[in-house]
Amino acid sequence: MELEAVRTFVAAAEAGQFQAAADELGVTQQAVSKRIAALERQLGVLLFARSPRGAQLSIDGQAFLPPARELLRAAERAEASVLAGRRPLRIDVLNRRTAPATALHAFHQSHPGVELDVVTLPDASAGTAVAAVANGTIDATFRAVWDRRQIVPPVRAARVIDDPHQLLVGPRHPLASADQLTLADLAPYRIWMPGLRSDTEWGTYYDQLAAAFSLAIDTAGPSFGVEVLLDELATSADRATFVGEGTRYLWPEAYDLRRLQVVDPTPVYPHSIIWREDNPHPGLAAFLDHLHTARAGAVGREIWVP
Repeated sequence: MELEAVRTFVAAAEAGQFQAAADELGVTQQAVSKRIAALERQLGVLLFARSPRGAQLSIDGQAFLPPARELLRAAERAEASVLAGRRPLRIDVLNRRTAPATALHAFHQSHPGVELDVVTLPDASAGTAVAAVANGTIDATFRAVWDRRQIVPPVRAARVIDDPHQLLVGPRHPLASADQLTLADLAPYRIWMPGLRSDTEWGTYYDQLAAAFSLAIDTAGPSFGVEVLLDELATSADRATFVGEGTRYLWPEAYDLRRLQVVDPTPVYPHSIIWREDNPHPGLAAFLDHLHTARAGAVGREIWVP
């Protein structure tokens, strides 16, 4: 099957017009028509229903579109396998403020020759991220892996970052003057995490943390973003929130916010890196080595994970 014909079909289906597809591919409308006609003859079906008002996908065309897209993705993966290293290493992070993003930045500083493409997938679910690794949309992703059944070879996962949690409070909070705290110390107080959803991977983490240590985690209300959260903490006498030690927040000096260590045990968020073991990109191998070396040098402490 001619890949250019398949690529032309997908372009026409997505653009909705042969002329628009021709403009996208840099060919004439006549060339688009000829390629699609040849593909239809090969398949023995009509992929588009033609009319004076244009062409729309036929029932057969609708059925052919998903596998046609997959065929093009497979071709791209095949090409990438012999062009490894000539494209940026594409890594997904849930949030550009958190520990994985910090680790990725540290890798970039120590390996400036590896070009990076840092992305945040629009769908935050772990299943979507694993599928994106499996189909080659991204080279790797950071996720907490609660269900190992999602990791099917050649996809692999390794825990690489334990991000210790701290309590973030304003100067008026009763715990503001503490040097360090235990989880038992937090039980009488409300932990404010507006907008946190139980159906997300971090929601699962905090649900289990709250249940294990009888913590009151308040998720009521919408999240208006980090800046609003910090602003409200600065003036509140009863609101506190959890932040990762590796999470980067900046606030005005007048806020006088405090990061308080939590010990005995320290709750940590277990970030895993997920990748395909048959991915030949040399930058990926270097990145995995960097993460494993950094983890081996981490300072030990008594920790809690779900």
